[in-house]
Amino acid sequence: MPERSPWDRIAIPGTDFNVRRVPGEAVAPCFWGRDVNGACLFIVELLGDHTVQFRKNVVTVNGIEVDLRAGEPGQQRLVLTLEKEVDRDLFEGLCRTLAFALGHAGDSASSLAIALAHIRRWKTFLSGRGGQHLSPEEVRGLFAELAFLLELLDRMPSVAAVEAWLGPEKSHQDFIFGNTAVEIKSLSGTERSTVRISSEDQLEALNDALFLRIYRLSNLPEAAAARSLNEIVSEVQARLGEPEAIEAFDRKLVVHGYAPLPDYDDPRFVISDVASHCVLEGFPRLIRSRLPAGIDRVSYDIRLETIAPFECEGAAVFRGN
Repeated sequence: MPERSPWDRIAIPGTDFNVRRVPGEAVAPCFWGRDVNGACLFIVELLGDHTVQFRKNVVTVNGIEVDLRAGEPGQQRLVLTLEKEVDRDLFEGLCRTLAFALGHAGDSASSLAIALAHIRRWKTFLSGRGGQHLSPEEVRGLFAELAFLLELLDRMPSVAAVEAWLGPEKSHQDFIFGNTAVEIKSLSGTERSTVRISSEDQLEALNDALFLRIYRLSNLPEAAAARSLNEIVSEVQARLGEPEAIEAFDRKLVVHGYAPLPDYDDPRFVISDVASHCVLEGFPRLIRSRLPAGIDRVSYDIRLETIAPFECEGAAVFRGN
């Protein structure tokens, strides 16, 4: 009979807890575990003393006990204990995405920051504010924004890159850095050749330079480069490093309605094409400053062939910064 969860083959101990290590070479090793009461555990082993960081950022969550305990000399353990078996599937999803993210963390301090950020999103999901699942279009849109954020992280400090991501805050454009604004759009691999502009403000430049960057995403789960939404979230977290950047990123994911659920393990996207367009005079668009009086809340589609003359090199988006 197939194993239904990582905890199924862990015996209930007479004292303390039994564990099985999560495969991988993480700086902070992770373990599935069970305690004397049979509760499901997830344990992260940390080097050093992180008591101050934990007390400053600890999250209380209905359904999960979060504790920092002493381990071997020079070590501490972050222990997550599931209190309600009804939440076991969701708890497993949280733990699996957490283990993936911790596989790329640089040290124990950043590992703890990533773990607490995951738990905060879990709390938001359980509280109902993030309880609605993202639609397929929202999953694709968030994936594309995170793909651009990864590019931005190659070019500026992580705190500045996360601050530049304004999509979750309903800014006119998804990214603003320096005097440059970038609006991100996504298309599925089989989608028609138009992009949807959702307001009269998205393509109105309030900065020196405005770009429209379009990612075409193909669902190719077997491809070596394919990534799910959960995986690209974890990849960004692993790149951030500083707890301040991780905390800011976490807050923006919460606003976006994302929680690390198993549902977002699929689809798995490959970026099959990226096109950048410079929004200049003559670019086909509707903007607030030129709308007739009384017209408001405009949304419209732009055919890609009509903006081909405005296509530019991707590097142009970053050239002024």
